[in-house]
Amino acid sequence: MSSKGGGTALTRRNYRLASDTDKPRHTGIVNEKLLSDYLHHVFPSSKQGPAVASLRKVLGFQDLSSHLEKRLTEDEPEESSDQTEGRLGPQPVVLDHTSGFEGLLFVDDDLLGVIGHSNFSSIRATTCVYKGKWAYEVLISSQGLMQIGWCTLSCRFNQEEGVGDTPDSYAYDGNRVRKWNVTTTNYGKSWAAGDIVSCLIDLDEGTITFCLNGQSLGTAFTGIKTGPGVAYFPAISLSFKESVAFNFGSRPLRYPVDGYLPLQNPPAADLLKAHRLLGYIRNVLSTSIDAQDERLLEKDCSLWKLHGEPTVLITLAHIFNHFAPLMCKVYLVEDVLMNFLLGILEGGGSVDEHPLIQQLLDLFWLLMEDYEVNECLKQLMMSLLRAYRFSPIIPDLGFQIHYLRLTTAILRHEKSRKYLLNNLTFDVLRSVVFFYIKTPLRVKEAGLEELIPTTWWPTHFDKEGKDEREPKDESADERLRRRAYERGCQRLKKRIEVVEELQVQILRLLLNNKDKTTGEASRYIFLNKFRKFLQENASNRGHPTALCPPEYMVCFLHRLITAVRTCWDEGSRKTGSFNSEDAYIPPQLFYNGKVDYFDLQRLGGLLSHLKKTLKDDLAGKANIIIDPAEIQATSMDDLDEDEESGAAQRPFGAAAMGGALARPSWLSSPTLGRANRFLSTAAVSLMTPRRPLTQPEKVKVRTLAVEQRTEEDIEGSHGNDGLLLGRPLEELDQAVADKSLLEIVDGIVMMYNLSVHQQLGKMVVVSDDVHEYAVALKDTEEKIARCPARRADILEELQKSQKVFAEKLNHLSRRLAWINATIYSKEKMLDVYWLLCVCIRTIEHADNTGSLFAFAPEFYLNVAMNAYSALKNYFSPANSMEELPGYEETLTQLAAILAKHFADPRIVGTDIKDSLMQALASYVCYPQSLRAVERIPEEQRVAMMRNLLAPYEQRPWAQTNWILVRLWRGCGFGYRYTRLPHLLKTKPEDANLPSLQKPCPSLLLQRHMAELLSLDKDMAASFLNSVLNQLNWAFSEFIGMIQEIQQAAERPERNFVDTRQLKVCATCFDLSVSLLRVLEMTVTLVPEIFLDWSRPSAELLLRRLAQLLNQVLNRVTAEKNLFDRVVNLRLPGLESVDHYPILVAVTGILVRILVDGDRQGVSRASSVLLSDPCFQLHSIQHLLGEAGDSSGPSGSSGSSCSSGSSAAIAARPAVGSLGSSMAPPISTAGNSSERKHFSLHAYTDYISEEEKQKVELMLAFLTEESKEAAASTAPTSEEDLCPICYAHSISAIFKPCSHKSCKACINQHLMNNKDCFFCKATITGVEDYSKPAS
Repeated sequence: MSSKGGGTALTRRNYRLASDTDKPRHTGIVNEKLLSDYLHHVFPSSKQGPAVASLRKVLGFQDLSSHLEKRLTEDEPEESSDQTEGRLGPQPVVLDHTSGFEGLLFVDDDLLGVIGHSNFSSIRATTCVYKGKWAYEVLISSQGLMQIGWCTLSCRFNQEEGVGDTPDSYAYDGNRVRKWNVTTTNYGKSWAAGDIVSCLIDLDEGTITFCLNGQSLGTAFTGIKTGPGVAYFPAISLSFKESVAFNFGSRPLRYPVDGYLPLQNPPAADLLKAHRLLGYIRNVLSTSIDAQDERLLEKDCSLWKLHGEPTVLITLAHIFNHFAPLMCKVYLVEDVLMNFLLGILEGGGSVDEHPLIQQLLDLFWLLMEDYEVNECLKQLMMSLLRAYRFSPIIPDLGFQIHYLRLTTAILRHEKSRKYLLNNLTFDVLRSVVFFYIKTPLRVKEAGLEELIPTTWWPTHFDKEGKDEREPKDESADERLRRRAYERGCQRLKKRIEVVEELQVQILRLLLNNKDKTTGEASRYIFLNKFRKFLQENASNRGHPTALCPPEYMVCFLHRLITAVRTCWDEGSRKTGSFNSEDAYIPPQLFYNGKVDYFDLQRLGGLLSHLKKTLKDDLAGKANIIIDPAEIQATSMDDLDEDEESGAAQRPFGAAAMGGALARPSWLSSPTLGRANRFLSTAAVSLMTPRRPLTQPEKVKVRTLAVEQRTEEDIEGSHGNDGLLLGRPLEELDQAVADKSLLEIVDGIVMMYNLSVHQQLGKMVVVSDDVHEYAVALKDTEEKIARCPARRADILEELQKSQKVFAEKLNHLSRRLAWINATIYSKEKMLDVYWLLCVCIRTIEHADNTGSLFAFAPEFYLNVAMNAYSALKNYFSPANSMEELPGYEETLTQLAAILAKHFADPRIVGTDIKDSLMQALASYVCYPQSLRAVERIPEEQRVAMMRNLLAPYEQRPWAQTNWILVRLWRGCGFGYRYTRLPHLLKTKPEDANLPSLQKPCPSLLLQRHMAELLSLDKDMAASFLNSVLNQLNWAFSEFIGMIQEIQQAAERPERNFVDTRQLKVCATCFDLSVSLLRVLEMTVTLVPEIFLDWSRPSAELLLRRLAQLLNQVLNRVTAEKNLFDRVVNLRLPGLESVDHYPILVAVTGILVRILVDGDRQGVSRASSVLLSDPCFQLHSIQHLLGEAGDSSGPSGSSGSSCSSGSSAAIAARPAVGSLGSSMAPPISTAGNSSERKHFSLHAYTDYISEEEKQKVELMLAFLTEESKEAAASTAPTSEEDLCPICYAHSISAIFKPCSHKSCKACINQHLMNNKDCFFCKATITGVEDYSKPAS
């Protein structure tokens, strides 16, 4: 393509020039002599000196073509042949996609970029070298596992062995920082995405060297094999998803090394021509013609303007006739044109102060053919993208600023901007690269040591391990260091802000909606490309190589928010509409079909389903009619596309070489080219064609596909509401400055949901590392202080550790400063907060539409929850949430959304329901957010509690239970701890975990719960029945699992206990404890549910409660039992399993019903508890450490338990069968001597004196009552016992079948089943039964 236009064919513009030059004497501007002087000045001869200037031939336009040809061929170098000595292979040098690869690979269309798509893929180049000194460069696009270097033709690679793993191959691996040649040793530095590796081979000396960003890493290999038959190919092996691009010389090497040649010859002749032609252009720009005085004037070329002077234009036209074809070649664009344009901007100042670039672009469009200027702009922008992306970080970010300024200058040119928008720049949004600021991996090279000379990190931690924001005992030295560090951080931030401002300027240009003189405004082109970009990332989640990297997405999101808000506020000032501070997305965008949400889930389910079920609501509320044909077309039967339609939609160019698949990638490699070759050594296809864009829904106006929309379709006109078509009656008719901005804001929310939130969480790791190293350093310093002087060996090791920790902290603290400036700054926090507010207002407006709320995409709720989580967990403690404007009100609004929608019947997705429940659970665990829940209207609070108290069956009940437990923490018996007492010394935990936060009970919400349970007797009964059922299940599962764990521990291979099994076991234990706490909460708030027997099912609930409490006590308190043994194993993963949490929860319930109640209630509770056959007094004594030898009763208690816990009963005999045969290393005797009996007296920090006294009163009361009960109980014959539980006397007879049982069994059975135990007849009634006198 670059050769087109280079001949003398009469193109349209050539034809016009010829007609002009037919009349040389009638230019109307200058005479013949002046013209000749001018042309000789512009086109000087390299051989002609000033002494013979008077003898030179008169030159006119009719002779200019031949004169120019002559000048261009002077000193022209000879064309070098393809075969230079020392090199074999074709030119240009590319990757060998026909036979030189192993594994699965994606190769770009230029055959220079490659992505691994299997375990360890390898590929080599088409050209080899056997003599001389050669170099090539590799642009690192991802920093994962790769081995880059040289190999011979004899090397055979596979999925396990690659370059460097065979005798005649040599490689550098910057991921593991090693060099490879069969064996491996440490070498070089770690590389990062955006680095450039230079691979140098000297076949004369037999050495291989590698450089990173132009800095030599030293000679890697010496004495490599050379001689006849030995030639080395550039080669790489890379793991899955890793990507690079090669530069063999098709573009100028970024870091050329003296004496080393690129594998591909530079276009020397074209290069000389281009530089000469550029010199002629410079001469034109710096020379003006004074026609009156008939002389030439020198002037500043930066002030040159295209005035339409025929002499100048015809001269330039002759130059461009030769220059234009050369500017289609990537090497010349990068080496000549880009450097020339960068030179124009080198003077500094704003881009506006350099109008010459605009004039030159006008000249390009005037004098070059369309295809030439298009190719030139494309190559120029690609070169800028590469240069920006692979520039090293230096202290003043000079490289990045340089390239961004030129990009801004080019995009200021309207015609160029629209061409690039339409055809290149936002082809799947490649220019996202321009909005990324990479994080330096190597702090020293980035100059951060000079910028932040003093480092600092937190050294004071509170009891929970968190950094104190304002330590009170900070020393003067620490304060000075901290302030110096903060000043350094501010200097860094100011430099980064310069880059960010340039990036926002670029986006402001792309969001320009006033440039309509040359067709559609830039903003609408950008908008359509932006939606395509979102679709690419939303619909290709299964293909990681096709996604925009999340680190790029984060930076792009922040710049886009800044640019959009600026445009929004400028528009609102002109039109008087609401400003960006109050922005939200009107609900009609979700259902009027104007915005394509691809296949993203809606709150109410599939869009096709909603159109069917809610078509009447759409017609009535929004005046939108759905076409019946469309409903049928988007039915679920048509969701699966057939292969033919998929193949028809395949992008152009996918048919390259052997039917390989096109890959929907954007940043596949640093060449930024589309990868359209899929290489595989196995003949299998791993990818399916990308799903085509779905057509928007038909509404009462014409609807078009995304790429076909015009400004009118978006903004509307003459009664057409555009994007806001179908405004529901509940929505106010508010003026919006630019409707197109609404869709961009909607896209920003989608971007945050796609990958930005995950990336924000990922980058917190650096802050966590700083914290861990700071704790380790502090601990080491304390050990050094305590180390005795006689142990010099220990002191030396400690000092080595101290040095390592300090060096690591110096590095990490500087890196953290960079991350805080680019990702977690106050400005970025405000962006995320604005996004949260947008989502909250959008959800509120959509909620007001009633049933149409189901059309809202799920991601709005997700972003609202995630943005709040990010603000709370990721941006602190550097920036406090409390300082955000309107923070309290926003918290309350979000609380209202969570409280209302976690049980909203309009929301059907299980994932989003679970997310809402988890968010609410997290919300009620922190004082500030809990107070926000308490501030929502009372009606909403009561509705929330009613939903939480709904029966636990048929829904995820564990989360609901956690919420209720968190409302109670701090009020329960011994329930004020922030960490489990037995873990306090053994395992320091992260204080950010919700379960470790300080208790913050809500008395207000407890009161609502008490009122609801007290007034609604049916709900109270069903709620407690489901809680008791779940407790029975959870504790039975726990007992069964610890039995399996104990059996595994007794075997020699006990170390292989499945970690998943341990996790499930701990979860069942935690669930049991939390369910017991909910029962304690209920008994405390509404004791009448169990003790007021005038209420239906109160007696039954009390009996079930007593039964379960006795079973838990017996299992946990028996001496040397299963529970004790497993706890003493101290297995990792079972840290939370201990006596304290579960026994204290049971004690709280018993104290409430046996000590704190009224006389009648206490009497009923004690009689039910004592009448339960599982009751054992020693279990109560165990709580205070008073239990004696109780092995007899505990061994026999299991057989008499009632049927309420079948799994627990089944597991019971196994306890006795364990005997004393514990595994040898874990001595039971040793543990029992070290570990005394459990006693509440041992937990003085967690159990108050008042609570202990109540337990002692309870024990005394039960002791007395059990004696009386034993004395008064008459023996019962076996025939009179209930045949179901064998625990109570027969007291009920069923109708009509006349079978009998005790009341407790039949009442419990009838709660879930209406059939008789024995004959399966339907029970119509139950009557009291008393045994007739004999």
